[in-house]
Amino acid sequence: MSKIVVMDHPLIKHKIGLIRRKTTGTNEFRRIIGEIAELICYEATRDLELQDVEIETPITKTVVQELKGRKLCVVPILRAGLGMVDGMLELIPAAKVGHIGLYRDPETLKPVEYYCKLPADVTEREIFVVDPMLATGGSSAAAIQMLKDKGCRHIHFMCIIAAPEGIKAVQEAHPDIDIFIGTVDEKLNENGYIVPGLGDAGDRIFGTK
Repeated sequence: MSKIVVMDHPLIKHKIGLIRRKTTGTNEFRRIIGEIAELICYEATRDLELQDVEIETPITKTVVQELKGRKLCVVPILRAGLGMVDGMLELIPAAKVGHIGLYRDPETLKPVEYYCKLPADVTEREIFVVDPMLATGGSSAAAIQMLKDKGCRHIHFMCIIAAPEGIKAVQEAHPDIDIFIGTVDEKLNENGYIVPGLGDAGDRIFGTK
């Protein structure tokens, strides 16, 4: 059964407040995005399956728990999703990274695909699709559908700020997908931006505006 998890950790709330400020510069913004991604990843991986493994410590043999089964894969939606990858890899350094390139047509607000590169064994992995902003939900839903079309079945979605419209769109398109959200904002404006939001995450991460 899929679920929507909205973070309530004080550190996440505090850091989201910092990146909302228009005075926050590129370097600080990029760093904090990674920190928030790491904190959300901690919660999003809570239900990963474990297995017992016998090891030997410097003192004696014992049984410890390690991750079982499917390996992990982080798939950022280009380009803003790249800002979350390093934070994810801090916790799951053995994960492979795929990339899906989508941009939003400024007229129709619909996603347009321009790039897709995934690990060869992606269908055998637990996948975390990441994008800082879940606005209309079009790009996120399209990225998830691209993965499903390639045979992926174990998919989760992570974002930092979401609009109710985006959550609804992804839920309706993919009711089987777990969604992990830093915070839920008020609405979308007439240009499809989240309000109050933080502006264009990609521009702020890469300093292109």
